Amino acid sequence: MYVSPVREPLIKGNKTYSQITKDIAAPIEGKPGKAWYMGLALSLSAMFFGLAMMGYTVWQGIGSWGLNRTIGWGWGITNFVWWVGIGHAGTFISAILLLFRQKWRTSINRSAEAMTIFAVLCAGLFPLIHMGRPLLAFFVFPYPNTRGLWVNFNSPLLWDVFAISTYLLVSLLFWYMGLIPDIGTMRDRVSSKVKKYIYGLLSFGWTGSVKHWQRHEKLSLILAGIAAPLVLSVHSIVSADFATSIVPGWHTTIFPPYFVAGAIFSGFAMVLTLLVVTRKVLNLESYITLAHIESMNKIIIATGSIVGIAYMTELFISWYSGVEFEQYAFLNRATGPYWWAYAIMMTCNVISPQLLWFRKLRRNLAFTFILSIFINIGMWFERFVIIVSSLHRDYLPSSWSMYSPTIVEVGIFIGSLGIFFSCFLLFIRVFPVIAIAEVKTVIKSSGEKRT
Repeated sequence: MYVSPVREPLIKGNKTYSQITKDIAAPIEGKPGKAWYMGLALSLSAMFFGLAMMGYTVWQGIGSWGLNRTIGWGWGITNFVWWVGIGHAGTFISAILLLFRQKWRTSINRSAEAMTIFAVLCAGLFPLIHMGRPLLAFFVFPYPNTRGLWVNFNSPLLWDVFAISTYLLVSLLFWYMGLIPDIGTMRDRVSSKVKKYIYGLLSFGWTGSVKHWQRHEKLSLILAGIAAPLVLSVHSIVSADFATSIVPGWHTTIFPPYFVAGAIFSGFAMVLTLLVVTRKVLNLESYITLAHIESMNKIIIATGSIVGIAYMTELFISWYSGVEFEQYAFLNRATGPYWWAYAIMMTCNVISPQLLWFRKLRRNLAFTFILSIFINIGMWFERFVIIVSSLHRDYLPSSWSMYSPTIVEVGIFIGSLGIFFSCFLLFIRVFPVIAIAEVKTVIKSSGEKRT
């Protein structure tokens, strides 16, 4: 295989085509290890705890949360925005890097796409519960009905319904369409009749013919072209929930680009969290190499720096506006009762990622894993700071109030983490965690003839 004097090989170990298939299919064909069982048991425990808390909320009502007259949005919306943000990296890696012909995406796009689906599903739970009466959630969809009710198209919350449902649908199509060749491969490899039937059904009769490949590649590009603008639009619309209000700290035009950069930042952090563990547990170090980790860390530096500049720009705008309420909102964030949340946000999102300028740290797996956890925490606190610190002191000092979550809210958040990790662990046992067909194109484009 041709070895570039500048770039590292994207697949290590001088693999053949058949070896690639065997290595990536091994976690599905073999028995899972202890780490997988322990992870699944922990995730399912968290999920059932969260489901119990969701049931309690539906039974008792939103009064079981720590919300009050001043702070109507708390952990629920914080978690919603956080999960939507995490869902961004999947489509970014899949669609935008595909359009830019970045080959290093081939080893990580499948996991990132799956992460997007699961994260968006977790995000959708929170507005559903926050409505208080989830059984009436279908009221938010515009359709002719006998009640004579119609949705309010002026409401940014309705824009969320369209944006997120469209994003989920396109991401799901993109993910599943990319899976079809690999499902066909698994259909041909499994010996169990039941598994062969299920994979055969899911593969839609894939044979790997030239016509099938032509249509597959054409559809990939079309879906990538549709999905790429969605990456920019979804979190821009979520940011409009805040930006179109008159609450000091929310009413700012910088929110759309700021939210999009933050979403990609947090999404890549979650991809790193998953992949650093996955590559080790599933013995995929030859396919998810340090070069892949380093490339993702470079995007973390870029997006983290944009987020840092956005924080500074917010402070400047509040000072330059001359509006005392706006100035106080940002002063209160840094020095008020929730200063600790602001400090965590700045430390995790602005200061920590700058350490990645050092190449040794960019290629250090332990450091990368810890930093990715820090960024996940920091981005959660960013949403908490924006929502809670802006609400808890409004225009009337008589209505100022503090907010703290109840065990029910904490439980629902833990439950969403359990759902996310349970889905991911089951996913890696059923479908190839790396796109087998796409990884082979990396070798093929290198000019080597393999059998």
